[in-house]
Amino acid sequence: MDIEFALLELEEDMGKSLDFTIADYASIRTGKANPSMVEGVEIHVHAYGMNMKLRQLANITTPEPRMIVVEPFDTANLKDIERGIRESRLGFNPVTYGKILRLPVPELTQERRREMVKMLKEKSEEGKIRLRSLRRDAVEAMRKAQKASEITEDDLKGAEKTIQELTDRNIRELEAATAKKEAEVLQV
Repeated sequence: MDIEFALLELEEDMGKSLDFTIADYASIRTGKANPSMVEGVEIHVHAYGMNMKLRQLANITTPEPRMIVVEPFDTANLKDIERGIRESRLGFNPVTYGKILRLPVPELTQERRREMVKMLKEKSEEGKIRLRSLRRDAVEAMRKAQKASEITEDDLKGAEKTIQELTDRNIRELEAATAKKEAEVLQV
């Protein structure tokens, strides 16, 4: 087993996991409209008979700081998109204007801000769990390699230490991103 290669692979996987979690934070509302707030909404489209993400069905723009505009590629899906947005727990009330939907972004109440922070903490914890799972898998692989006499016990100890340092660094980065996003959400 090539320890350096395994550690590089682990670092890359942890980076991807961290990037995924931080990108997922964009779906959490702050005070300003952002297309990513709705683009991941799952919508059951009767015309296609399946669930699709909103970004696959429409253009999403923010022409104003408190407005999201959804323009379906196929206007036959307008009602399905409207229903899907209403059923999502994002708190938007879509208004139909001809062939587009306008989503006014209401001012967040203090209670709603606390709910958003709670969702943020849940997403953060999920990200930490993914990082710890990657750590566990890497340590198990190193221990198997040591039992199979592919690496020495000293190599195993050094690899375990490096794996823990990688995990700690990525968790610190995740916590910093979480704190930054929490400050954005709580800012009035």
